[in-house]
Amino acid sequence: MKAFPRRNLLFSALLPGIAAALFLSSCNDSGGDAEADGNDGKPVVALVMKSLANEFFKTMEDGAKSHQAANAESYSLITNGIKNETDLAQQVALVEQMVARGVDAIVIAPADSKALVPALKKAQDAGITVINIDNKLDDAVLSQAGATVPFVGPDNREGAKAVGDALAGQLGAGAKVAILEGVPTAFNAQQRRAGFEDAMKAAGAEIVSVQSAQWEMEKANTVSAGILTSHPELAAILASNDNMALGAAAAVKAAGKEDQVKIVGFDNISAVQAMIRDGRIFATADQHGDQLAVFGIETALKILSGEGKPEDRKTPVDLVTKETL
Repeated sequence: MKAFPRRNLLFSALLPGIAAALFLSSCNDSGGDAEADGNDGKPVVALVMKSLANEFFKTMEDGAKSHQAANAESYSLITNGIKNETDLAQQVALVEQMVARGVDAIVIAPADSKALVPALKKAQDAGITVINIDNKLDDAVLSQAGATVPFVGPDNREGAKAVGDALAGQLGAGAKVAILEGVPTAFNAQQRRAGFEDAMKAAGAEIVSVQSAQWEMEKANTVSAGILTSHPELAAILASNDNMALGAAAAVKAAGKEDQVKIVGFDNISAVQAMIRDGRIFATADQHGDQLAVFGIETALKILSGEGKPEDRKTPVDLVTKETL
């Protein structure tokens, strides 16, 4: 008779851990899961991304899965994504879960350039090859942690400047513009903002506002609406990703200023392509999301096979306008 209360106490003690495990499992999308423990001798690569609610990362995941399907004899793939762009704790937990699972490599698009470093250092200490894609980890924090992680990705500042330069040709001297940046602690957000600023300063435009919308469409809509109210003569909004460009476009439409305010983005997602074609968004940058994870996976596999060294690799980023689509 006394066993039942004790069993209930045990269940209560375990419940938080069970709930956490179930939560993480619900956020993981594993490819080749039956092979994921490496029992067949193939290396297991874990792809850890940011929010799969963002079309860019869903495109990245699809590209990685297609590559694995075409190279099924070479490696197994596990794909993971977090719920939203700022959920750093969940992304750290996903890295820790992959370490516990004993994967051979982690290819990660970190949500933050600093916060993920300790977890990734632990992964390296466990003998796991780590490749950084999309958003570069902070060099100073890596050095302080005693970690060296190769970055495989585009020059975000260069890509943003190309977009800004294209926009500059549509603006008059002294035009008032605003910049929507991503998560301020993310290196790619910093670089894209810097690239936009480079282009606008060179064009003689006046940057009247720089605000973060944390990569999110709804936040960009709200922030843009406020900027449009504060700066009625605004001529352009430069959004550091296409999700935010979509939010800005909705705010511009609601304000009845589609003929006045030009919008640019970064990522070249399909929803923005349609708006570039009809003129609601002027330009974006294509960093080839469907191939970005593949570049990282290929780098990891070469290192694991002894054919490659852990070194940075610059990947392409291209200007996209109505004329180039």
